[in-house]
Amino acid sequence: MYGICPFGDSITLHGKDQPTLLVLRPGNGEAPSSDGVTVGFAASSPAEADVFHAVGLGAGGRDEGAAGPRAHLPRAYAAYLRDPAGNKVCAYAFVDGN
Repeated sequence: MYGICPFGDSITLHGKDQPTLLVLRPGNGEAPSSDGVTVGFAASSPAEADVFHAVGLGAGGRDEGAAGPRAHLPRAYAAYLRDPAGNKVCAYAFVDGN
């Protein structure tokens, strides 16, 4: 396992060959119980993250960030939603880039 932390104290990425676990602090201030944790799942491709988001919304989840590239994290492609219980979850993939 290795850690990469290019964003100070706000994010830590861990994994063997690429990040498979993300630990993030809330970007919008103090974390209430429903916004203190995001559980992220590694997707094998951006298309798999798209499917995760679509299926999650179809199962009653709420959009928290449409699937797409993330400007703050080069090569990252992610999709965020809240499940029906209010938990924040995401699927992400790291793509080859320049």
